[in-house]
Amino acid sequence: MARNKKQSYATPEEDPRFHDTYKFLRRYRDATYSLKVVVRQLEAQFRMEYGTSVDDFLDSVYAAGVELSGTDIAERAKSIERSNKMLKLLDSSVDLLRNNHKHGEQYYWILYYAFLSPQELKNTDEILEKLEPHISNISYRTYYRKRHAAIEALSTILWGFTAKETIDVLDHFFPTE
Repeated sequence: MARNKKQSYATPEEDPRFHDTYKFLRRYRDATYSLKVVVRQLEAQFRMEYGTSVDDFLDSVYAAGVELSGTDIAERAKSIERSNKMLKLLDSSVDLLRNNHKHGEQYYWILYYAFLSPQELKNTDEILEKLEPHISNISYRTYYRKRHAAIEALSTILWGFTAKETIDVLDHFFPTE
């Protein structure tokens, strides 16, 4: 007998549909910090070795027609660029959620204090205290429920709609005949 009931998960950590989004959010602070450190180290290395900034160096190299592909500089730049693109993807997705979702402002602040703020808050009590100006009288239960919904909404932006219910709705409005 087929089960029609939707599987319910207590937390985003347990829900495989949103595992990547949750993991992505959990690593955001570290990734942002690491990227800034690498860029700063690269800048310092360029100043020491070439007496100029990375941007000025690359501008002069490109103006001279020098090809950098395959070099250590090119590989490091590619790695930094890839990391930066992933962080920008998340940032733009969070902005889209904030500005266009019906609960976007609340979801933004929940995601911000839970995952995105530069300094990690100590515990849920501290997060709830920071949320108070944005969501009055928020309880633990409401916080965790809304956090799950915010991650779910962000996940649909990042990875797209793939749920069977969505496909059924689309088929209803746009038949594939």
